[in-house]
Amino acid sequence: MAPQAQGHFAMLLFSALVAGSFSLGGMVANEIAPLALNAVRFLIAGAAVGAVAFATTGFARSDFAAPWRYVLLGGLFAIYFVLMFEGLKTSAPVSSAAVFTLVPAMSGVFAWIMLRQRITPRMGLALCVGGLGAVWVIFRADVVALFAFDVGRGEVIFFFGCIAHAVYTPLVRLLNRGETAVVFSFGTLVAGTIWLGLVGARDILATDWHALRPMVWVTILYVSLGASAITFVLVQFAALRLPSAKVMAYTYLVPSWVIVWEAALGNSLPPALILAGTGLTVVALLLLVRDDDALSIKAVQN
Repeated sequence: MAPQAQGHFAMLLFSALVAGSFSLGGMVANEIAPLALNAVRFLIAGAAVGAVAFATTGFARSDFAAPWRYVLLGGLFAIYFVLMFEGLKTSAPVSSAAVFTLVPAMSGVFAWIMLRQRITPRMGLALCVGGLGAVWVIFRADVVALFAFDVGRGEVIFFFGCIAHAVYTPLVRLLNRGETAVVFSFGTLVAGTIWLGLVGARDILATDWHALRPMVWVTILYVSLGASAITFVLVQFAALRLPSAKVMAYTYLVPSWVIVWEAALGNSLPPALILAGTGLTVVALLLLVRDDDALSIKAVQN
């Protein structure tokens, strides 16, 4: 499989795994403090990724050169995850997933600033289409709410977390010095665990861990392994093979995957008008993943 194809496959899997964290997170967000949940999440994910790295590529002294890189990346991802669960306290999973689809546009801007990665006209069109679909879902397909800018508190909170995620993606390529995706993810997770342990110490100690119902632990394990350990590696793997805007293009599939998760979990589905917005995000994905370079070559030959 070509490197670009590997990147696309990695992000397809990423979108399905991430969607599960919205649905499961929405079911338990009000039962445990976001800082406490994510501290355990990063700890478990870091241990899992570290074990994989040790068993496969191993570690070299150079992997931990300039540790400030991991501190920065770990802090950004910790912010994203904490604000995600804080937002899910009052926001519906599909609506939060729609906010997440604004990340590609923001990531494209930050990638241009940091890496000078250009945004082609079709990529710009795709970002606009995806953004329109996201806004339609965020405002619950209500034109009156749109013009009144009546957006929910949870969506606003999560939006700031998405800004942190958008900065994170181009930073991976900018700060990576040849480390493998697994090793680089391990460093990021360790730094994130330290951040959350320091900032969330009070919430961690105040949590009655023995009293948590089984679904909370299921969610913690899922987001630790499926939606953290694996997706961290997938994003960094793809970010080294695809432009940042295309990496984050797969976030446009997340609302559709969330609908699948909600149906599987027996939760209520959004109205048909809102589903139209998720359809636009899929169109945006198809526009973004097309190979601009191949089309450019064909145009020159013609």
